[in-house]
Amino acid sequence: MFQMAFGDSQESGEVVEKEDKSDMSWMKPLALFSEKKLVNLCAPMVRYSKLPFRTLVRKYQCDIAYTPMIVSNCFVCSQKARDSDFATCKGDRPLITQFAASNATDLADAAEIVANYSDGVDLNCGCPQRWAIQEGYGACLIKKPELVKDMVTQVRNRVSVDENFTVSIKIRIHKDLRETVDLCQKAEKAGVSWIAVHGRTVDQRCEPVNVEALRLVKDSLTVPVIANGDIRSVEDAKRIQEVTGVDGVMAARGILQNPAMYAGYDATPVQCVRDWLDIALSQGLSFTTFHHHLMYMLEKVMSRSERRLFNSLSSITAVLDYLREYYGIG
Repeated sequence: MFQMAFGDSQESGEVVEKEDKSDMSWMKPLALFSEKKLVNLCAPMVRYSKLPFRTLVRKYQCDIAYTPMIVSNCFVCSQKARDSDFATCKGDRPLITQFAASNATDLADAAEIVANYSDGVDLNCGCPQRWAIQEGYGACLIKKPELVKDMVTQVRNRVSVDENFTVSIKIRIHKDLRETVDLCQKAEKAGVSWIAVHGRTVDQRCEPVNVEALRLVKDSLTVPVIANGDIRSVEDAKRIQEVTGVDGVMAARGILQNPAMYAGYDATPVQCVRDWLDIALSQGLSFTTFHHHLMYMLEKVMSRSERRLFNSLSSITAVLDYLREYYGIG
């Protein structure tokens, strides 16, 4: 049913598998927006939204998961980059591959490579990090609506064999919201499948999400709109939908702290931790990533002194012993 494709992941050891187009056991992303009142998404997160974590959150009512942001030109040019940055498997669906790109050719080339291994590609137009902006990636693209329009168009023209393959963008808002609406409407005309909107400007970090901006974008478009920022619980998701009318919600830090949040849990349940141990150890995840995820998951249930002790552990054996001794997890 599946065949090996362009290599093994250095991080997870999982082979990249090519989709058998006759296997439609998962629901395609656009079908989810038709069937569900609110679609739950796991955001693209550097280092963290890799295959093992995507496997975990899919157990707890996450509908769509993204890869971490991948730099498109490196991905296209380097077999090593492809092996390192991208891994998937049969159950890892629906999957959206997010790319950082500064031109349409790089994005379309990268999209062609992953078209048989994921359900869509997403263009990062929101990363505020200085290095990304200096390279022409991320948030600087929100000031280039014609370029974004061309990038979406070229991917659409290049990857046209599967009508279900999605092309989306993830943006931050402008200080002048008229620019945000203009960008989104140009992307819609180019054939974008949906738009995820982080409701903060490039310069904002901890300020409250601009709910009015989200509602304005939603009212200005016919394609689905995803709300990103300050989604830490099912209650947050429902509240933002009631106020803005968005079609989906995307969580980052909230789902790191509680991978079961979409299933209605206020904090990471014990079973979720057990699931993470099984997944991470079976997939050969590096200790650092394995440990960091647990640090996030247990943050709400540990005291400050407990966190200091747990964070100082330096081996998988030490972590397993700690969880067994203090939480009866083993």
